[in-house]
Amino acid sequence: MARKSLTALALLLATPAFAEDTLNALVWCDHTDPALIAPFESKYNVKVNLKEFEGTAAGMAILDQSQPGDWDVLVVDSVDVHRMVEAKKLAELPADKLPTADFFPELVMAANNTVDGKTYAVTEKFGYNTISYDKTKVDPKDMEDMAVLTSGKYDGKIGIYDYYLPVLGLLALGQGIKTADLNANTLPKLQAPLTALRKSAKQVSDVTSSQTALATGDVDIVVGGGEWLTAVLAKDNPNLDWTIPKQGGLRWSQSIGVVAGTTKPELALEFVQYIVSPEGQAALAQSSCYWGMPANQKAGDILSPEAKAVLRWDQQPDYIARSQLYPIPDAATDTAMQDMWTAMMNQ
Repeated sequence: MARKSLTALALLLATPAFAEDTLNALVWCDHTDPALIAPFESKYNVKVNLKEFEGTAAGMAILDQSQPGDWDVLVVDSVDVHRMVEAKKLAELPADKLPTADFFPELVMAANNTVDGKTYAVTEKFGYNTISYDKTKVDPKDMEDMAVLTSGKYDGKIGIYDYYLPVLGLLALGQGIKTADLNANTLPKLQAPLTALRKSAKQVSDVTSSQTALATGDVDIVVGGGEWLTAVLAKDNPNLDWTIPKQGGLRWSQSIGVVAGTTKPELALEFVQYIVSPEGQAALAQSSCYWGMPANQKAGDILSPEAKAVLRWDQQPDYIARSQLYPIPDAATDTAMQDMWTAMMNQ
């Protein structure tokens, strides 16, 4: 027994860290690209098991139905990090081991990623929910004003991205309401424009279906689109474009953190660090599911000039200034927003 124990110990000590280990991550579809995941798996000799989900509510539900230790890493809307912390779903991260000094300053988002001075997540990617369109089918000047969408000119050629927060946020901007001021008192003002938009639209669809519809000509406009929708299609569909209308756009951002209760905190942190490294950021920015701006500016040293042009790297200061963050509704307002969205879907 003693000999066997010593042999086992010797083998353990001789094995590279994390050898033949696994990491379980709840992610958005952009993290499922092998070009992003394979380098990490190879370096650490691990298998990253990915479960894709959309929306904070879905992620929260998965965690609620899971046992502590089932999940190690979580991707979440940056504006919802506090909700996850309040629900005790995220573990504290060592801020001094994250390269936030290299980030676009506006994307550090300490107000969102920290709670009581403790860091629980780090921004990894951002972009804009605005208007995507086929510039050979619509007048690009029309896309500078959201009011045109419900004027009747493009009825039946409009798609709506199926995510209530950004689309209702855009409608709020169209009504002169800041996303930070969207609450139970201001929400009713969005009912009429939402109803009008749905009447003008042909479909309400998820990421992939929205991309397909725009690429195939089923729709000519996608409300809630942006570079994330069109960039991945740009090579084969140069006629697809996007803009931020005069009313403004929404800036989406996603953060990544370690799930509370993980049994692999060191490996989980290594994964987070890889994702926000210049190499990880460049791969994430060009994911086959959807493109987006990397939070880490040093990814620009790796991205090709062509990729940076598609992402409009040089225009980011103006775009950041003209965009607002997602609404952060309280529980009651969030429920009311989802109810409003469900009713719209059933029109």
